[in-house]
Amino acid sequence: MARLAFAGIGNMGWPMAANLIKAGHDVTVTDISPERVARFVSEVGGHAAASPAEAAKGVDAFLCILPTSKEVAIVADAVLASLPEGALFIDMTSGNPTRTREIAAKLATRGIRMVDGPVSGGVPRAKTGELAIMLGGETADLDAAEPILRAMGTSLHRCGGIGAGQAMKALNNLVSAGGFLIGIEALLIGQKLGLEPGLMVDVLNSSTGMNNSTQKKFRQFVLSRRFDSGFGLDLMVKDLSIAIEVGKEAGVPTPLSALTRELWAAAATHLGPGEDHTAVAKLSERLANQTLTGGNS
Repeated sequence: MARLAFAGIGNMGWPMAANLIKAGHDVTVTDISPERVARFVSEVGGHAAASPAEAAKGVDAFLCILPTSKEVAIVADAVLASLPEGALFIDMTSGNPTRTREIAAKLATRGIRMVDGPVSGGVPRAKTGELAIMLGGETADLDAAEPILRAMGTSLHRCGGIGAGQAMKALNNLVSAGGFLIGIEALLIGQKLGLEPGLMVDVLNSSTGMNNSTQKKFRQFVLSRRFDSGFGLDLMVKDLSIAIEVGKEAGVPTPLSALTRELWAAAATHLGPGEDHTAVAKLSERLANQTLTGGNS
């Protein structure tokens, strides 16, 4: 088994690091919150490190899942002198592909190999180790990373060179975000016409309108009024912004994608900080002057 460091034990990182330990890896965790690190080691196991540089000493691979590529760049700089030559730096952040390629180039000057592997599946699949992982990097580096990643995900997709996994993740969330908004609008139309939203969700899930949001979000987090899926609204807006940037770099017109991003950004501004991404439904509700009901039906 491998000796690993893991930076960022938040909503997603905690269960991911826990699954690495369950798989038998020797894991040292580090986080911006020392209290969270202490609690993780007490409840789950592994070792505590006060900093990324300390965690990186002598490891085979350094993994991180952080809010943005800005934080990843800071951590990468911090571990440059600590990571052994030939070690893997596995960035599981939903980051910016261009920035990731820059980070990879800097790591390479010290003989450190980088793989990007953002994930999809949310907190529930992070806990079960059934995440979908979208990978970017050199073939040999992906081969080396795969045994580690198998402890956290059951669906590993090799998307291309460094940054390709993050581009795919942003585009995946673009499709997800668009499906969520159109689905909420459909529920609001139906409710106005007298259709029960819970029934509509059931019908969509047995028909061609089915998507991830109808299956795993509408009844669970919107109709229930819980709005606590574990993935922040601000993070979704970040991912949509990355998708738009990727489109611009590719020279592809993205009018519908741009509108989708603007609606999500408007919701984040309107609702304020700290909201779950499923709370975007509240903006559609306010525009329609309705509140969706039927979570228990």
